[in-house]
Amino acid sequence: QVQLVESGGGLVQAGGSLRLSCTASGRTFSASAMGWFRQAPGKERKLVASITWGGQTVYYGDSVKGRFTISRDNAKNTIYLQMNSLKSEDTAVYYCNHRDSPWSWGQGTQVTVSS
Repeated sequence: QVQLVESGGGLVQAGGSLRLSCTASGRTFSASAMGWFRQAPGKERKLVASITWGGQTVYYGDSVKGRFTISRDNAKNTIYLQMNSLKSEDTAVYYCNHRDSPWSWGQGTQVTVSS
């Protein structure tokens, strides 16, 4: 069973930056397309970025395109989300998981952007 641990969230002013990390246990990580999801209060969890197992193909939601960058280090079983030019609407709990067939969800990491 894969366990996911997200970290790197925090409180930041609008326009600031954060870098999220997600470390996964389990042998299937390197063969999996992974995604970063976020859930704002009262809203559904939504995919914001994803990356294929080799890093060749990335996807970004329209709301984060040009501001967020997803990357991965398969040797460390870790994916990252560099978030720049943060906006108040980016406030949410951020989770990582398999892009297509999510495993059990981790606890996420809270990102709060103050305006």
